Order: sequence, then C-alpha cells, then structure tokens
Amino acid sequence: MKRTLIIILLLAGLMAIIQSCTSGKNALKQGDYYQAVSLAANRLRQNPDHKKSREVLKAGYQLAIDYLEQSARNQITSNANFKWKNAVQSYEQINSLYEQIRTSPGALKIIPNPVNKYKELNEVKGKAAEESYEAGIQAMLKNTRDDAKRAYFLFTDANALSPGYRESIEMMEQAKFNATIKVVVEPTFSNYQNWNFEPVVFGVNPSQFVKFYTPREAEDAGLTRVDHIVKVSVNGYNENRPSTSNRTDNFTDSVKVSEKTVNNQKIPVYEKITAKMITYEKVITSRGSITLYIRDANSGADLRNSDIVTEERWSDRWATCSGDLRAIPEATRKLCGTREPNMNRDFLVTRTKRELDNKLANALSAFYSGY
Repeated sequence: MKRTLIIILLLAGLMAIIQSCTSGKNALKQGDYYQAVSLAANRLRQNPDHKKSREVLKAGYQLAIDYLEQSARNQITSNANFKWKNAVQSYEQINSLYEQIRTSPGALKIIPNPVNKYKELNEVKGKAAEESYEAGIQAMLKNTRDDAKRAYFLFTDANALSPGYRESIEMMEQAKFNATIKVVVEPTFSNYQNWNFEPVVFGVNPSQFVKFYTPREAEDAGLTRVDHIVKVSVNGYNENRPSTSNRTDNFTDSVKVSEKTVNNQKIPVYEKITAKMITYEKVITSRGSITLYIRDANSGADLRNSDIVTEERWSDRWATCSGDLRAIPEATRKLCGTREPNMNRDFLVTRTKRELDNKLANALSAFYSGY
C-alpha cells in the first residue's frame, strides 16, 4: 500500500512537470511571453537543469521584456482612459519576472542580469494616482449614487497606487458616505413572546454601501437624508396541543431451544415465538409569523411588505410490548418499556425564533445585495 502511494505521488509529480513544460512552450508559441517566462523560472527553481525550461526562458525572456516595455510606452503615448494605470501593470509584470528570476538559481544562470523597472514604476504610479483621483472628483460632481460608488473605487485606487495621495482617504470616505443607503430600523413592538428582531437586522451585512441606524443613531449622526425605513412586526406564535397516534405490529420468529440426535447427527430444535408491539408517537407543531416592511423614507412607498412564516415540528416515540421480546427486531426493541416523552419547555418557541431569524436575515440580504 505504501509503495503504491509513493508511485502515485511520483507519477503526479511527473505529470505536473510535463504539464508545466508543455504549458510554458504553448504560452511561448501563442505569444504569451510573460506566462512562458514565469512558468520556466518556476520550473527551474525546482529543477535548475531542466532543459526545456532553460530553452523557453532563453528564447522568451527578451521577447517578454520588449513586449511589456512597448506596451507601457504605447499606453503612455495614447489618449486612452487610465493609460497610466495600464502602464503600471506592464512595469509590475517586468518587476515580477525580475524577482522570479532572482529567486530561481537555475533561471539566474540563463538570465544573469534581469531587467527591473522600479524607478519607472514609481513615476507612473504617481501619475496613475493623479489620473484616478481626478476621475473620482469628476464622478463626485455628477452627484448621483452610482457615480459616488464609482468615485469611491477610484479614490481607493489612487490611495493604493500612492498611499495618502492628496485627500484620497478623505474623499474615499465622503464618496462612500454619499453612495451608502441609510436605513433607519424602527424598534419591534412589544409582543407576547418578547421577540426582538433588531439584532438580526443589524447583523446583516449585504453590501458595504448599506448602513443600518437606530432612530437615535440617525439623530446623533445628523443625517440630512434617510433612504429607507425597515420595520419587523411580530404577527404571532401558535403551538398546537400534542397529538398522539399509535400502530400495532405483531412479530413472529423461531429460536433454538435444544438439539436432538438423528442418525448420529445433532439437529437443532426450534420453537416458534411471537410478540406484540404498540408504538405511540406524540407530535407537537408550531407556527411563527412576522412581517418585514421596507419603505422609501421620502415617498413613503412600500418597497417590500411580505410575511415570513416558519412551521416547526417536535415528535418522539415510545412503545409497550408483550410476548417474547426476542421476536422483535433489535433496532425496534429498544423502544419497549420506554415512557411517554415530554417536550422540553420552550423547545419549539426557541426553534421557531431561530428559523425566523434565519429567514429574515436571508430576506434582507437578498433585498439589499444589489445596492
């Protein structure tokens, strides 16, 4: 078994090597020089003398550098949107190959002086940050929620390209605030079960551009605009009285009781046995219902007004048995002599509330996930 496992692992390793070599050669043939060089450098890190990877690296490295440098220059001289950000990607790929070769002794033998573009990268990153920042400002000026979302990501890019660039962090926060749907959650009215669904609502995180407030939090934040009002109303909880049903089963079997000798051979003697089993089942069901209201805070129009319902069930069994219990299958026999069970207090209440919590959370997530 151990030997078989070793053979399987060796074959898997061999297949990975073959796949790596094939992928590298194919990438080179298809003009994906970056991928070809990256695969070859990685293979030579594992096997410094791998012939095909050495050939791919030797043939493809300069092609990759020339291609990426030309791509960066073409972007910079173009009138394309976000040309500096695209140039950043090309220089980052050149630097990635530089680091891959430096950490691969086998690759370093083939390319002893890999090229890096760290100086150029720093320069284009600064221009790319400016490019994203200015695009973010223009998006903010359009004063729509969708444009505020776009501005947020543009300011995020600017800050990632050049940490702390101008007021990118402050503008990022402002753009996110403008893009965020502000939802005030009205408190749940008191109810017989003392159910409170506010923790469920505030525990939902469907989108980074949706924020739930209590009325007090909205007031303290000085919100000049509220978009939605959410309210959960408890319709009620009902638990039925226990219902009991029963079923009677008769079992027949035979058991060995002795032996007799016939023609000098011992033959077992069997006796027929019977048993009767009455199985009882007690069932209690429950039903809980709430209504989720979501309305537009400005127009008052209902955005959602629907009931959320769950039905739960508790059941247990016991049995009375008579006759020879050996006739009853062992898996069933364990019920014999058990007492009538009673449901733990609040079992269904707790289970119903938990399921309503889950369904409410799913409903809110589904509604706000598109925001």
